[in-house]
Amino acid sequence: MSALDLIIFDCDGVLVDSEIVAARVEAELLKKAGHEISAEELSERYSGLTFRDILLSIEREAQILFQASLIDTAETLIDKRLAREVKAIEGVGYAVATLPYKKCICSNSTRSRIETMLKRARLVGLFDDVIFSSAETPTARPKPAPDVFLYAAKEFDADPKDCVVIEDSTHGIHGAKAAGMRVVGFTGGSHSWPGHADALTAAGAETVINRMSDLPAIVAALAEWSGLDD
Repeated sequence: MSALDLIIFDCDGVLVDSEIVAARVEAELLKKAGHEISAEELSERYSGLTFRDILLSIEREAQILFQASLIDTAETLIDKRLAREVKAIEGVGYAVATLPYKKCICSNSTRSRIETMLKRARLVGLFDDVIFSSAETPTARPKPAPDVFLYAAKEFDADPKDCVVIEDSTHGIHGAKAAGMRVVGFTGGSHSWPGHADALTAAGAETVINRMSDLPAIVAALAEWSGLDD
């Protein structure tokens, strides 16, 4: 009988409350570049995407061109803000430590940013430094492409159907589902909005939680429901 083999965590908005910090920086830069958008709207529409992909999407939708240098400016400012401000999602340390499965991180953020945030949030050691950044995969394709999830499963010699992903964004869920994995949606970050849970469910999450303290029980229930436990 197969067994639930690997739990994959997104980082931003799942382990650390970083999405709203990044959205505020990006919204301010976009405003200065001539596109008015609030941090809240930015989070709702584009959470889970790289800033490059956000710019490309806005360029298509609003028929506006941005300076390529805006990407580097945003990354530098966001890194500085996160190093000072980011906090752990409440209860995530206990939830991760409690899960009796192999665990890793799959994120669109760079490894250096992930490591900085984990250190700031005092979450270093929970994942034994098993971090997969989409930029470091062979294809370097970010979510919503499934590549980073498939790469992690291959590294762990895990069947994708035996993996559960914890995601806060529809784009991340689309990537996980395309990889053939099961998904738990999470809405406990400060960037969450009315309708967030419904959006994650519509994207393919089997269930949605807004408290990390509920995660161990949810994972256990998913395993039992699918008959995955021996």
